[in-house]
Amino acid sequence: MMARTANPNNRTFTQNARRAQIVEAAIETLAESGYAKASFTRISRQAQLSSTGMISYHFSGKPEMFAEVARTIVEKAERIAAARMSEEHTCRGKLRAYIASSFDFVARYPVHTQALTEIARMVRDQQITGLENIERSIMSVDRLVTLLEQGHRAGEFAGFDCFTMALAVRGAIEGVLSHHLCEVSMDLDRCARELAALFDRCTQAA
Repeated sequence: MMARTANPNNRTFTQNARRAQIVEAAIETLAESGYAKASFTRISRQAQLSSTGMISYHFSGKPEMFAEVARTIVEKAERIAAARMSEEHTCRGKLRAYIASSFDFVARYPVHTQALTEIARMVRDQQITGLENIERSIMSVDRLVTLLEQGHRAGEFAGFDCFTMALAVRGAIEGVLSHHLCEVSMDLDRCARELAALFDRCTQAA
């Protein structure tokens, strides 16, 4: 049986290592060349593979490979957010940490950020099908909604609609980060502090 059809739990260490190598090469290629030019040939060259057939062995096609790329990046961002939020003991503190973690991820992993942006564009422009679940994952505000609801029950946040506020927080973050991708000289630390302070004022209970 080909590795790409195997149960993930049944993959060997070597197979997982090769998949990870291909994913990292795809991330670098997406960031450097954009989704339109992220061919198997370019990714294979970036990964220093002997042929594109090695990618096809591990992934059934671009949808599966790019889904794995997006999952890898999203999980990395979520680990950073969870670590920052775990250091706080109030919902208001966790909200500030959530906002800060988004900027922290961009500063630490600019290539990953650009690659995820390219995948989002790919989905938006309908250049590739089969990424619907990944689109929902990238756009999800579930963690933020849960945090806002907890803060409301604890009396830390005002009585706003949590889903709408979560969209506002994510939209503000993504707006700043989109601008950053075009203007890398932006002071991300300052932006993070300003947004955290802004939403702290907007959400706190009277």
